[in-house]
Amino acid sequence: MIRSVLGPVLALLGAAAAVLSPFRDWYDGRLGRHYGIDDLVTGITGAHPGVLGSVLLPFLFAAVLAVVGVVLRFRPMVAVAGVLVLGFTVLWMVRQGQADGSLTVAGDGSGLRVGVAGAVGGGVLLLLGAALMRGRGGGAGRRVRRRDAPYAAPGSADPDTWPPTREPGPSVQTSPWPEPEVDPYVGPPDGPSNSRPSGP
Repeated sequence: MIRSVLGPVLALLGAAAAVLSPFRDWYDGRLGRHYGIDDLVTGITGAHPGVLGSVLLPFLFAAVLAVVGVVLRFRPMVAVAGVLVLGFTVLWMVRQGQADGSLTVAGDGSGLRVGVAGAVGGGVLLLLGAALMRGRGGGAGRRVRRRDAPYAAPGSADPDTWPPTREPGPSVQTSPWPEPEVDPYVGPPDGPSNSRPSGP
């Protein structure tokens, strides 16, 4: 019970953290949504792309995947969302480190900021939620399969009989020879009542 509730809650919290992280500072006071997707391929630049061209777009896509996976109870979809968030975050960290020569964390507001921590935390929460979620083939499916299982065949102690007449069936026959059949016609009864009456 706890597992079926905790997994989806962690996954939804991770999706929310991933979507909110681009609106926070990522590095030296620069918001995460000010980094373009092409910056992760060609290198960090000072350009500020639009929403559809920023790292916010893959994070939104990962959040939608996570929500659909929670609704459908499809754990691989939630796990893919977590890997997507962590992958884009790590790729950004690599490109930012190449641009500055190193990544730093300083108390004066320079270096890595809370937005990166939110993205990493969101990806980790998505993976934890996927691991703790109960999939579609849970206990209910196993109970249905057990209920629909066929009954075992009766043993030799339970002969095959027909319930209305209790007529013994083939499993009662122990002799290798066929059963004798009784002729249903027994003929007229024997005795004097069967003789023709004599005339006067």
